[in-house]
Amino acid sequence: MLKGINPLLNADVLFALRAMGHGDDLIIADTNFPSDSVARQTRLGRLLRIDATAAEVAAAILSVYPLDTFVDDAAARMEIVGQPDEIPPVQAEVQKVVDKAEGRSWPMIGVERYAFYERAKQAYCVIQTGERRFYGCFAFRKGVIPPDQD
Repeated sequence: MLKGINPLLNADVLFALRAMGHGDDLIIADTNFPSDSVARQTRLGRLLRIDATAAEVAAAILSVYPLDTFVDDAAARMEIVGQPDEIPPVQAEVQKVVDKAEGRSWPMIGVERYAFYERAKQAYCVIQTGERRFYGCFAFRKGVIPPDQD
């Protein structure tokens, strides 16, 4: 355990988050996502795991991970097939986490299922969660942390 670090953030996840740079994508995936096969195609090349709900994992990650303010798609969710505008409870919960972490409303864009798979393959890494609800899949693009003001 470390002071000030969410205990869900294990050593492998912390390593990946620290190694990522501005513009790199992180995928948070539910238990039904093809996480292992997709993770093998990412920059990291292996699957990471945090066995908790999508909202708990998002809260832990966003406690140390800045979202990219230079793009409109820094926070994204997988759309429901045939119902792209519907927001299931798992996505509403993660939306609240994103808004709280950023201190303002930060809408997630919807990404069609197969387009989301392609985005995930180009990501830095995939973190599979213990989330069993459908469509608990999210992409977060890393932003920057400004220098301290003198």
